[in-house]
Amino acid sequence: MQRKTRIAIIGAGLGGATAASLMHKAGFDVRLYERADRFERIGAGIHVGPNVMKIMRRMGIEDELNRQGAHPDYWYSRDGMTAEIMSQIPLGDYAVSHYGASYLTVHRGDFHALMMQTIPPGIVAFGKSLDKVEDRGDDVLLSFADGSTEVADIVIGGDGINSKLRETLMGPELPKDTGYVGHRAVFPTSRIKNFSHDMCCKWWSGDRHMMVYFVTSRQDEIYYVTGVPHAPWDMTRSWVPSSQDEMREAFAGWHPAVQALIEAGDTVTKWPLLERDPLPLWSKGRLVLLGDACHPMKPHMAQGAAMAIEDAAMLTRCLELTGTDRHPAAFALYEANRSERAGRVQLVSHNNTWLRTNENPDWCFGYDVFEVPLVEKA
Repeated sequence: MQRKTRIAIIGAGLGGATAASLMHKAGFDVRLYERADRFERIGAGIHVGPNVMKIMRRMGIEDELNRQGAHPDYWYSRDGMTAEIMSQIPLGDYAVSHYGASYLTVHRGDFHALMMQTIPPGIVAFGKSLDKVEDRGDDVLLSFADGSTEVADIVIGGDGINSKLRETLMGPELPKDTGYVGHRAVFPTSRIKNFSHDMCCKWWSGDRHMMVYFVTSRQDEIYYVTGVPHAPWDMTRSWVPSSQDEMREAFAGWHPAVQALIEAGDTVTKWPLLERDPLPLWSKGRLVLLGDACHPMKPHMAQGAAMAIEDAAMLTRCLELTGTDRHPAAFALYEANRSERAGRVQLVSHNNTWLRTNENPDWCFGYDVFEVPLVEKA
């Protein structure tokens, strides 16, 4: 009897978790390696659009995610000084009827926890920080910082912007500092004084913005994330503490509703907004990349995680179509069907123009990774 192809996924973030879940459901022999010892509900929000919800449907968590998340009727863009509406993009019931799935916002930790529940515990190995990857032709040797080793036939890099697999394929290279940072704060809605807030709103003025939305169905917890110019970032730090004083300075003169958010959010962190140029290749030999390991982007479309999740679903689809014994064909098909879309999202995110005016988002939200006709490699 022929042995099943052994698939190793490095990184149990949103892309890696999706890949492990879908590939396990497809009957593949898959193992997921995560450097952290455990996951905690730490702080950020996330948008989950119809393009992602269709993948959650396949994973079996669409209904529970709908119960946990907040469902904005619209995406509002407002002038940061006057609160004048700049755009109003229909979501809510319109998203369900028009795109075939809902649009919601939720705490990233809650979303990730649901995804991890779809993966049998024996598939996940925690405390596994990848130290070295060696494609030996017939298989791949994985060496971890704890001294352990594993052997796989296919290795998928879902290990983020500083991916060890990317470095193996492309050589060492620091990501690009965009000159912007994102301040993040999650806090109880009850702390906000004198103002109610749109369920999903991006405030814009000049060279900066603030994105605000609820992260629970009860709307009892709210999140903001900014984009603000910043001095060159110390690349040895993934994030640093910020403060309300720094926020007050960055958004001086902005509308009182924004000031109310700043006064309510007493714990603020600051993160660099990093990018990389589009890669000339997504795979080599038995190694293949997805998500931020492949195409990290600014968060300004709220689609960075979505691209990683779509990548994982498309890679699964391609491996099912070709068979894991023909992984070079699967990898080529995967890249041919993901590079243009991911590149477009990366560019729009870089330019930070998404939904600032009343544009049509159908090309993004209406995408179905399972139904889109496949194109062959050019």
